[in-house]
Amino acid sequence: MRRLRLLDFSLASVTAFVYLSLYLPILLVFVLSFFSMRRGRVNWETFSLGWYAKLFKNEALGDALLNSLLVGIAAVLVAMVFATLAAINANSRPSSRSAQFLEYVIFLPFLLPPIITGLSLLIYFREAGIPRGLPTIIVGHAVFVLAIIYRILLTRLNALSRSLVDAAHDLGASNLQTFRYIILPNLRMPLLTSGILAFALSFDETMITLFLTGTDATLPVRLYAMIRVGFTPEINALIALILGFSIILTVALAYAWGRNSGSGGNLIAKTSK
Repeated sequence: MRRLRLLDFSLASVTAFVYLSLYLPILLVFVLSFFSMRRGRVNWETFSLGWYAKLFKNEALGDALLNSLLVGIAAVLVAMVFATLAAINANSRPSSRSAQFLEYVIFLPFLLPPIITGLSLLIYFREAGIPRGLPTIIVGHAVFVLAIIYRILLTRLNALSRSLVDAAHDLGASNLQTFRYIILPNLRMPLLTSGILAFALSFDETMITLFLTGTDATLPVRLYAMIRVGFTPEINALIALILGFSIILTVALAYAWGRNSGSGGNLIAKTSK
């Protein structure tokens, strides 16, 4: 009994140390965003929201944030379309060589180092005569996040009973009706989950963006340029806002997932209309 208690205490201590190592720096950044710094030291008497106000007045950061949101949303939407079509094709013909080759092509940019993916896309766009800018960044991010959306959707389709699709066809439903009333409702939560994960990856991606960016920089690229000069409370405020938004988004996703878990999505009756 004493050994078990000692083992539990040791595991709890290691777990606490890991959590502190991971999240204490984040908490420190949040706290420091409210104070000014003088000669590399924190002035604890200067608590205010001034750095947040200054942050919203920074037009360069505002434009970079807008570019990141635009790139992330566009890349996720483009990737969702291609991932859905590829997942349906792979689910309908899992053993075909074309589906296996397509899966290899989808996963290759995600598994390769980002520097290789970015450099390859840069060479392609240069040879094709396409100028670098937000459209090239969107393509690069869509190629990068395509794999994670594809895998989540394919997993859900493999778990979906084939009898639902067969019953819809027996009732006279077309392929489009089957997709609309059977497949798409069952992919609603996987699409939402994979979209959020893909958006987070796109929002944080720096290496591919560095190769494909033109005059319009995204937020990670702008932050990288600012951090090279040194950390400021303004950067801490920006990081705190991003973390707060991420936490709210995660809580909302968990709540939505809990409400929709267990829903069968069996809408065969609608296909007969």
